[in-house]
Amino acid sequence: MNRTTLKKKAAILAALGIFSFSGSFAFYAPPQAEAGLLDFGDVITNGIQIAQARDTLQKYIKALDTTPEGQQHTLENLQSYTGVYDDPQLMEQLGNIMGNMTNAIGQVDKSVYDLPYVYYLTPSEYFNAACGMSHVMMVNQGTFAFTPSEDELAVVIGHEMGHGQAHHSAKSVGRKIDRAVLAQIGSAALGGTELTNILTANAYKYSIVHADKGDEKEADALAWEYITHSNYNPGACAAIWQRALEKLGDNAQSGVDLWLNPSDHPNNMARRDRYEKKLQEYSGKHVAVKDGLVKINGKTFVTPAPAGGMSTAERAYFVEGNLAAAYHNGHNKSAARAEGNTVMLGAQPIMTCVSGDESAQTLVDRLNKIK
Repeated sequence: MNRTTLKKKAAILAALGIFSFSGSFAFYAPPQAEAGLLDFGDVITNGIQIAQARDTLQKYIKALDTTPEGQQHTLENLQSYTGVYDDPQLMEQLGNIMGNMTNAIGQVDKSVYDLPYVYYLTPSEYFNAACGMSHVMMVNQGTFAFTPSEDELAVVIGHEMGHGQAHHSAKSVGRKIDRAVLAQIGSAALGGTELTNILTANAYKYSIVHADKGDEKEADALAWEYITHSNYNPGACAAIWQRALEKLGDNAQSGVDLWLNPSDHPNNMARRDRYEKKLQEYSGKHVAVKDGLVKINGKTFVTPAPAGGMSTAERAYFVEGNLAAAYHNGHNKSAARAEGNTVMLGAQPIMTCVSGDESAQTLVDRLNKIK
């Protein structure tokens, strides 16, 4: 492999957060480790000490994933790879969401404060976000244009923070590189240079692969937990995937950055439906939505009109989320009432009626009969 090819690969490998390149092809040495090249000749001798090689690799990955120095290294490399989009207004909105979600996570997982997240916008116009190693969050600027709802944006951010809290990126890199390296080691006795080249090649391959479906489901579940400990509408969890289904199709791969959203993600319909079941459970089985129709205790409540850039189906999940929160928090014990165009159940707003909807008073009367 010529030096030019190595340099090209190095630029992309750096985005993975494993390697640092400063004039020569070298491993990044975290503060806990001795600076300089990682010499595998020191750990693989006389028949190859595979366990020791694995431990050394994992030590480097952990240092990158959990230390401020590793975070800065990862941030700089990711920004070099993706580019940075400068928009103070969007950054302020992103900062507010990150702050709200950090507070929500802190209620169930205090480790979120051990290494505070850093975040930035990328220039990509596609709907997507990602969390790399060491709590580095990147959000495509196109994500803000994709949805007008901050609640839905919070679900996207919460999902990625779920990856961060579960350390999915570091675990995936370590697991996949380990397997590749051990397979190569098992076939031949390799010296330091050869092994370094194998790690380089595999790191390049895995730098374009995200988490597997199991990790995605875990991140979705964590996003739900975080959202339900925030002031955001839990219905947004289903609504964002309804929106993705309508705008991008059931398997949103074409036209979306595969670096951030490869084909191993669950499809949009499955994600929406899992969240809708969670909403039913959160409400104590009082509320359900199907095809834009919101039902309470098995009886028709409302089919919202499309409004605010949302379809009937998307808007229905927001109504379901408000109702689920009302039942979960005991507001259903109060009589429903109208405050202007907004239907209230106790202290919980349920739905603000707009042109095309039934009147708030009509819905209040119906809600009091079926709740």
